[in-house]
Amino acid sequence: MPGRGGSAPRTRGLAVATISVATVAALSGCGLAVQSADLFGVMRSGGGKPLTLVVNDGGTLRCNGAPAKPIPDRLLVVARSLTGQLDPDARKHLDLPSPAGSVYRYKVSLPKGTFSFPDTSAAHRPELAKLEQFVLEAKSRCAGGG
Repeated sequence: MPGRGGSAPRTRGLAVATISVATVAALSGCGLAVQSADLFGVMRSGGGKPLTLVVNDGGTLRCNGAPAKPIPDRLLVVARSLTGQLDPDARKHLDLPSPAGSVYRYKVSLPKGTFSFPDTSAAHRPELAKLEQFVLEAKSRCAGGG
């Protein structure tokens, strides 16, 4: 039966090819060690010890260069929302002056730019007030406060 003998090698060849593709994919680490992008970084100065926070889209927070720690989903949702709200200021490289009476100064880095502002600006800019609140909550998750 020539038809039967002809199809067996093709089937075996297909099986070997399928196994080879699966093996290459597994060995190449497909999908392994993929790192999420940082959403934003904040440096807060004034009023004591400086604080640096970096929020990652994978749900982690790095404080003052320490290893990343997980943050609750609620804070991650706020961070993602802030990224969109702060993006226009980052694109403009906004640099609001610090008036008398301000204590903290914030420098915020996003993928599309960096901007800075004093704590007193939050009274007139709800997104900046939201960022300051986020920094307070995130700081409480840092080892030793900061």
